[in-house]
Amino acid sequence: MSKPRVIVAGGSLGGLTAALVLRDVGCEVEVYERSRQPLSARGVGIVAHPATIRYLVERGKGDPTSPVSFIRYLGRDGSVAHEEETQFRFTSYYALYRDLLELLGGERYHLGQEVVGFEHDPDRVIVELRRGHREACDLLVCADGIQSSARDRLLPQVERRYAGYVGWRGAVTESELSGEAHAALGDALAYSVIPHSHILTYPIPSVEGSLRPGERTINWVWYRNVEAGAGLDALMIDVEGTRHEISLAPGTVRPDRVAELRRVAAEVLAPQLAELVRLTAEPFLQVVFDIEVPRMAFGRVCLIGDAASALRPHVAAGTAKAAEAAWMLADAVEACGHDVVAALERWEPEVLALEHRALERTRRAGVSVQFDNTWKIGDPIPFGLRQTGDSAITSLE
Repeated sequence: MSKPRVIVAGGSLGGLTAALVLRDVGCEVEVYERSRQPLSARGVGIVAHPATIRYLVERGKGDPTSPVSFIRYLGRDGSVAHEEETQFRFTSYYALYRDLLELLGGERYHLGQEVVGFEHDPDRVIVELRRGHREACDLLVCADGIQSSARDRLLPQVERRYAGYVGWRGAVTESELSGEAHAALGDALAYSVIPHSHILTYPIPSVEGSLRPGERTINWVWYRNVEAGAGLDALMIDVEGTRHEISLAPGTVRPDRVAELRRVAAEVLAPQLAELVRLTAEPFLQVVFDIEVPRMAFGRVCLIGDAASALRPHVAAGTAKAAEAAWMLADAVEACGHDVVAALERWEPEVLALEHRALERTRRAGVSVQFDNTWKIGDPIPFGLRQTGDSAITSLE
């Protein structure tokens, strides 16, 4: 059988990983990304999982992660309420994106090219790009994110489900911290659990990619409940008066909302954590949703990453889930002798079960900490794709 031609719609981390592993099993791959600019500014910190960094470790770029020594729960007064050793590692969106894109090569990666539609039959897929150009392929991998137009087309009944809270995010260069804050946060995954809320921090590579202590960035995420309806609508209006559905980028959150965030931080958080919030020049936020799909394969078309299931962040496996789905897809394509229809039939049951199990675990974690208040200081951190704890990285060989 000749090499299958594959188009990947969406050039973020899941799309890049899919393109790389499918190329490596003998497919001819092109990636079409709707953004006109590289995606380096998206997101901040990522909890590394073996699947997340597998391609870089095995095939060319090495370890892009920052390790920590401890999981550390902080009390309201800043004291250590609980501490234990850990093997979690952390990285940044930019570090992963930059390295994966370099390994793929720019000639296969097309910016400013949005897939706006497609037609598929048993023999091929015809992909339509925004400017009217059409391309034929044997397999279309839809990795176009939480607002996936491909999912809307294939599964119009599936909707985003608001979790009842948002994640405020930010990052501060390690050298800007006070000695007290650096001592508490520089070598740890730090948590603070407060009624109906929690915040976590961890170090990640600097924007320049440095992993040296002092030059790294301390990333933080603070989950705060917001009622659906008028409360959420008001929060998501930006400085220009535009209502956003998914997120507000750095610099677009209204000053009164940032001031309120800092005020509450000073009232309820440990001093070291309140310092992080105060020092962050432009906090941003993301609405927490989950999405559950009944299918991921449709003949010669498939969904991966957030275009399929979107997870709440509490098991820290969204990026890992997309990467694992890509590796499983490449394995299936190779096992089926490049028969992509047979490969998708083989791939779908296992990957769909994996996504549904991860989705249920992250829902339980979110309810526990944000609503039921049953997550206690010292409880195991639920990070993991297939099960709690499998995000620990014991070896990079």
